Amino acid sequence: MSPKMSLSGQPTLIRTHNQAARSPGSPSVNCPALAKAGIPTVAIYSDADSASRHVLLSDEAVRVGPTPPSQSYLNAEAILDAARATGATAIHPGYGFLSENHAFAGACRERGIAFVGPPAEAIRLMGDKAESKKLMRAAGVPVVPGYEGNEQSADGLEEAAAKIGFPLLVKAVMGGGGKGMKLVSHQSEFKDALTSAQREAREAFGDERVILERFITSPRHIEVQVFCDAHGNAVHLFERDCSIQRRHQKVLEEAPATNISEKVRATLGQTAVQAAQAVGYVNAGTVEFIMDKATQEFYFMEMNTRLQVEHPVTEWLCGIDLVEWQLRAAAGESLPASQEDIQAKGHMIEARLYAEVPHQEFLPGTGRVLRWRLPPDAIQYAIPSGPSGVRVDSGIQEGDEVGVNYDPLIAKVIAGGETRPDACSTLCKALEELQVCGLPTNLAFLQRALGHREFADGNLDTGFIDRHKEELLAPRRHPPKMLALAAVARHKLASALNSLSSPALHPWDTPDYRRLNHIEEQAFGFKVPGGGEETVRIKFVSENVYEARVDPPSGSPLVVTEASLDSDGRFTAKVGSVPVAADVFSFTKSRKEVMHVWSEIGNADLEWDRPGHRAEAGGVSEVGTGQILAPMPGKIVKVPVEAGQKVEAGQALVVLEAMKMNHTMHAPAPGVVGPVLVRPGRQVEEGQVLLSILAANEGSEEEGARDEAA
Repeated sequence: MSPKMSLSGQPTLIRTHNQAARSPGSPSVNCPALAKAGIPTVAIYSDADSASRHVLLSDEAVRVGPTPPSQSYLNAEAILDAARATGATAIHPGYGFLSENHAFAGACRERGIAFVGPPAEAIRLMGDKAESKKLMRAAGVPVVPGYEGNEQSADGLEEAAAKIGFPLLVKAVMGGGGKGMKLVSHQSEFKDALTSAQREAREAFGDERVILERFITSPRHIEVQVFCDAHGNAVHLFERDCSIQRRHQKVLEEAPATNISEKVRATLGQTAVQAAQAVGYVNAGTVEFIMDKATQEFYFMEMNTRLQVEHPVTEWLCGIDLVEWQLRAAAGESLPASQEDIQAKGHMIEARLYAEVPHQEFLPGTGRVLRWRLPPDAIQYAIPSGPSGVRVDSGIQEGDEVGVNYDPLIAKVIAGGETRPDACSTLCKALEELQVCGLPTNLAFLQRALGHREFADGNLDTGFIDRHKEELLAPRRHPPKMLALAAVARHKLASALNSLSSPALHPWDTPDYRRLNHIEEQAFGFKVPGGGEETVRIKFVSENVYEARVDPPSGSPLVVTEASLDSDGRFTAKVGSVPVAADVFSFTKSRKEVMHVWSEIGNADLEWDRPGHRAEAGGVSEVGTGQILAPMPGKIVKVPVEAGQKVEAGQALVVLEAMKMNHTMHAPAPGVVGPVLVRPGRQVEEGQVLLSILAANEGSEEEGARDEAA
């Protein structure tokens, strides 16, 4: 029998780490339910997270190991030792790492520690994708046709794949979060995809077994929140649509799902409860379904035996604190509400803010959080009292370093409204007001996705991002007024730096600007993330009066007057006769100057090269050199080319592993591989040269030189 958690007598709860100390809104970061119950908490942390928010918010903190997850957050014995040393009577696993590890849940029970989650056996059954599908079929739950057999040889799996038909998905048996999942469109691609999926599965989960599933054309990812107690009671808290994904990982989630019939909605909930009861489930869980968008037929995909990252949309929709329910279930209490008591009110949408580079295949980004400002009306962690508003769940703070060791998710921004259009509009405004810089994020990408006509219509499926990638990733075009303000702000910033005889104060203490002379006209070149370029020509008419023209010029110039930039980065000016206020933040990163402008007329993220520096990490460096640079720190997994080999544009050159994911760098143009400077297993740093691509004639000359030398 599992130990029960006490909700009285001042028990102590271990708050485990959830993917990262910055893991937003996780129970380890902030939990009103714990404060409400008066439960003291102990945080565990790795060396990388000693000053992180979840540590600062806990009553006590214990180091469990070095930065690598295998030596800290995946070290079950170290966590259990921390519980024993502090007298903790319960462990809340949050999400990520050991949260779905049945052996860890069992070890807690053996040590007399309450595990705030389902029984170990339920975790084991649902954590094995092959086993869970067999169980669901037996329970009468619809399952996607596929293969879950024990034959795991490449030839055997290819034979099974041919019987299922293409396209199909190769999925890690123990997988999650898109790791170990590959879409295969043609049989000729199968073995390469299988090898890649097995490698990711082995490295992320220690188990390279896979299953095969028929790929549903135009699928929707619909999941249902379920809750069960130890007394046989089970309810669902409606569904979430998580169809907007990149690399099989969720980006936008909403509740309730739009464009499904009420009959299907009711059947989804009932089927999810049926699935949970089939394995003797207790506590919070999420049953995930794949739905055919055209027919609304749905099939069991998997069950997440923990609280989901996106649980806040359900909390808000139903007005229920799911973590409090978890604690009550762990204490052996009955569910606080029946199915009839649970009502959905309004519509909620969540946007996941990732540290990543969307225009570089969504590669994870790294860097220090130099600025972090929430929307002015946002609340944190708590459930809003009505259906309208903004909630931001994040564990980051200014000065935090986001590296490659943990998940790149840094915040969740959730908006609610009476209707879906209301929620969408509120979320768009909140993302405009959110200020974050110092590291690359997907903020602009989220704004474009939310503003897309198909999203507005609720025409959702998991192919949305791939289908509209060109639109969503196109270089951002800023209105002339925005660019004129940015150019004048840049001039003011440079002037302020030039006037200082000592190091500048925050926020511009690092840029190495050229001294600007008061010349009649100055051209300011800006680069826009994603590859766009803008040029603004500023004419200095008189003291603090400027005329601005954006190339190519059209119409009359914009007149900017009364421009002022204070030491806190507050910029004010008049464009024509209209006063405009903005926040400006500038910093140096590697070879670039970066400036962010947040204003009443829009926002801009702009860059320009520092004098003498042109190379860009993550692609080809200075024009003509053909060097391929590492986009982030990581380990080389595969180099499928060799020096002297001819390659075509888009051909894979190097596979880099970072954040438990494989990232492939491709040839930007046809050519010949020059010197290869790395090999599998080698650790590389961001910006390090991996190899070079030479023009065909250069390659021929190099081959000739080698032949002569031979």
